[in-house]
Amino acid sequence: MTLKTLLPGTTGATGQQLTLGVMGGGQLGRMFVHAAQAMGYFTAVLDPDPASPAGRVAHWHIQTGYKDEQGLAQLMQRCDAITTEFENVPAPALITLGAHRPVAPGAHAVAVAQDRIQEKAHFVASLPTSGIGPAPYAAIESEALLAAVPADLLPGILKTARLGYDGKGQIRVKDRAELATAWDQLKRVPCVLEKMLPLKVECSVIVARGANGQAVSYPVQRNTHIDGILAVTEVYEGALPAALCEKARAATIAIAHQLQYVGVLCVEYFVIDDGSADGALVVNEMAPRPHNSGHYTQNACDVSQFEQQVRAMAGLPLREVRQHSPAIMLNILGDLWFPEGADKTARSPAWDRVLALPGTHLHLYGKLDARPGRKMGHLNITGATVAEVKATATQAAAMLGLPALP
Repeated sequence: MTLKTLLPGTTGATGQQLTLGVMGGGQLGRMFVHAAQAMGYFTAVLDPDPASPAGRVAHWHIQTGYKDEQGLAQLMQRCDAITTEFENVPAPALITLGAHRPVAPGAHAVAVAQDRIQEKAHFVASLPTSGIGPAPYAAIESEALLAAVPADLLPGILKTARLGYDGKGQIRVKDRAELATAWDQLKRVPCVLEKMLPLKVECSVIVARGANGQAVSYPVQRNTHIDGILAVTEVYEGALPAALCEKARAATIAIAHQLQYVGVLCVEYFVIDDGSADGALVVNEMAPRPHNSGHYTQNACDVSQFEQQVRAMAGLPLREVRQHSPAIMLNILGDLWFPEGADKTARSPAWDRVLALPGTHLHLYGKLDARPGRKMGHLNITGATVAEVKATATQAAAMLGLPALP
């Protein structure tokens, strides 16, 4: 269905206050709901969890599964436009919704992001002359394809084609014997083998694109992962070479245009050591939604990634991005509630000490139970200078017991 302009504070096609819906009730949905409500929209969330972070703050929480026909019908009845907060929402559900209500991003874009094989083919088609592409790879969907894997792709990383995130569904392999064993461990589901490359650093770019083709991008984010989970994002002048940043931003916009994408899209890149001073960009994967690495935009930019998500799905003009402060984002996992180990009683971190530091902004996600490895919130740190931000982030990390900054 064609996306039209939905002005906040007015009555929609449903006969009620204009309402924006989201498939998924996690923290990204919660922050989307907050942004939509701040702009004057009513909100609805579909998520099976009765205590979902987004469902608890939305005007309506439709507590059903993502394929439930009655739940999808309720969401359509309530909403004037619908988005998603995670990429593993069933694409058929988005097709059903899209036949009756504007859905952004659309089912096709989400389906591409759900499958690494399709995703890599899309990257190749989007960036034919840029010099940027995915790491050398091979799709493994059968014994024949396993046997045909070129020797120069080893050592590599075997990844499930679907449902992998935060380092899950990935196994490093050195040779053909380990590759065969790893494919067995992954239950012989369709996989992608990626060649191991000499990594210098990881980065990501967030772009917002409207139905009219307007696209705006945020600055390039330098990311540090620990055990496959994002730990630190740094965004300030000099965090990465300027020429590399321009290439990454241009490539991300090209990827969005090729998909005719509507909404907020994050594309992650590797910077590899190719012998040059800056290194070379390799595109890794994309997320058809706001992204953990973009949370700093809530406090360091004049428009957050979540407000851009609202603007894109409501057909409003997208804002050119101005980052007004250097920023560092620290990811907060449930491990911090168990400083003496997971078998001890959970206790809240010393937020009073952390919030006494200048330029600290705490965002907790409203999750009722802390568990090791569970994303519980993030801490944004802003300041007048890069030196100030780094110093405060170092203090905050030490107070919380987080690893030292890279």
